[in-house]
Amino acid sequence: MADGLQAYCRECSAEYYRQRQEAKGKRVRDKVSVPPGHKRCPQCAEVKPHSAWERNKSSSDAWASYCRACRAERNRVSYFKRKYGLTPAELDTLVAEQQGVCCICLSAPPAHVDHCHETGRVRGVLCFSCNAALGQFKDQPEVMRRAAAYVEGNAWKPTLVSPGVYQLPS
Repeated sequence: MADGLQAYCRECSAEYYRQRQEAKGKRVRDKVSVPPGHKRCPQCAEVKPHSAWERNKSSSDAWASYCRACRAERNRVSYFKRKYGLTPAELDTLVAEQQGVCCICLSAPPAHVDHCHETGRVRGVLCFSCNAALGQFKDQPEVMRRAAAYVEGNAWKPTLVSPGVYQLPS
């Protein structure tokens, strides 16, 4: 209005807005009272103290949109979808197909998605140590075979044929 005031009170305006949105088929969130120093997480629907939130200077209240726990889960889901194209259900299926153990050592719980760096195809879910070992061997099968032969006690001493040229034992 010209005097700077609204024609209706805040509660009546909110109810009118709600009715208009519902007539359009949209849903309006219910107003939840939150005590000072707290915030409500839209994902878990819990009211938590500010200590359970991360700071975000760009938001209007200077706190993140989701609590730390929900934000971590959302980031985890987003990472696996973006990096490997896996949903949480598909990742759980992969782990279940492996009976909940690493494909290589068959003892540790799988926690890291293993994939081919050339094609991007997911091969399985490995424990930290086995995944790191494949990375150290740069996914080269011949290097892994030599490492296995070395561990089994087979001598692997190349013979020098000419300067810079080595012959591998057969």
